[in-house]
Amino acid sequence: MTTPQTVPTPGARGPLRSALARLLQLDKPAPDRSEAEIRAERDRNYRWNFAVNLLDGLFFWPSVAFISATTILPLYISKLTPSPLAVGLLAMIAQSGWFLPQLFTANAVERLARKKPVPVNLGLFLERLPMFLILFSTLFAVSAPMLALVMALAGYAWHSFGAGIVATGWQDLLARMFPVERRGRFFGTTMFVGAGAGALGAAASAWLLREFAFPLSFFYCFLIASMLTMISWSFLALAREPVEPSRTERMDTRAYMASLPELLRRDQNFRRFLIARVLMALGGMGIGFLTVAAVQRWSIPDSMAGIYTFVYLAGQTAGNLSFGLLADRKGHKLALEIGATAGALAFLLAWLAMEAAWFYAVFALAGIASAAVLVSGILVVMEFSAPEKRPTYVGIANTGAGLAGIVAPLIGAVLASVGYNLLFAVSAAFSLLAAVLLHWWVK
Repeated sequence: MTTPQTVPTPGARGPLRSALARLLQLDKPAPDRSEAEIRAERDRNYRWNFAVNLLDGLFFWPSVAFISATTILPLYISKLTPSPLAVGLLAMIAQSGWFLPQLFTANAVERLARKKPVPVNLGLFLERLPMFLILFSTLFAVSAPMLALVMALAGYAWHSFGAGIVATGWQDLLARMFPVERRGRFFGTTMFVGAGAGALGAAASAWLLREFAFPLSFFYCFLIASMLTMISWSFLALAREPVEPSRTERMDTRAYMASLPELLRRDQNFRRFLIARVLMALGGMGIGFLTVAAVQRWSIPDSMAGIYTFVYLAGQTAGNLSFGLLADRKGHKLALEIGATAGALAFLLAWLAMEAAWFYAVFALAGIASAAVLVSGILVVMEFSAPEKRPTYVGIANTGAGLAGIVAPLIGAVLASVGYNLLFAVSAAFSLLAAVLLHWWVK
């Protein structure tokens, strides 16, 4: 037996909605199977899905290294304009783009029988292809730097917010493919392998930035990033999803949004977690200014941005594997506590740094903090709710962090105009407060 999706008839749709329906495979019926049959399919495809998702991460994370919003892109932006506001805008996009849209897509994702078309079919246009706009911006970096700046920021915003739009579908797809007791192991291993490859990419980006003059050096970095992200996408497209019909009642957007305050009122522990998670996001307000601060303080060469990326990803690599294994044994909350503490120490060292060499430790600790958010910040939310409400909980948590991610870099830009030491001190304070609340307040 099959259960058709509750969607408008083709004649009732406009061209755009019809195209969207085809991309999401809304007219394709879902098999009506028991939970035991779904689990059997999931277990049968476990090794295949582990392999193709591992390969997805193996190519995706090096692409991030070549276009890092923590090191490479801030340096590129600083060569197009001296304004710290442009770097602050980049940091705002980086910290909010992936998180912010998720709540607004959760209602639709909950009703989908197939989650895979969201990150694969939609993700091709919303997340992957925009990377080429950043690449093309380098062609105007010398002749028209303001145009290059607009193209780079627009391309990164398109990529980042597009990734956020498809993120709830991707996370729900992972939750379907991997049982809860194996998610930490899978995510930690994938991030470990991906970030390790990303560290090699960072070393290669350092060589490119050293051997080639601006803007050719950035052209090569962004070209490699664009190609790797497409290879990554091709492996994600091979994933085998255990499709199941949606049992979530259809609810219009206004009613759905109106129901969220009651959910938060009932779930006190989740509400406390959200507060701590927002403080962690505020603690990241200084992350986009670390490389720029080091360059301005000690006049280090451009190639150091690639080396800092390598160190950052090395810390992230170690953290990914460690937190994945730790979380399956001791829980994701402990991993987040360690990550928030590492973030506080990173900004404390940046504040007190006496020479550029201190920033090796700064970026290593920042990478560890990032790993905690990537592994446990994503997976812990899946354990707060029943499967049918999982996209809503994920959306609330990540959009809350995204809202903080919008505010944090803007505050960071204002504080940076006063002085980088003030910015790093405030970032350390927020991160430390988040660690304290996670440990003593959140269950």
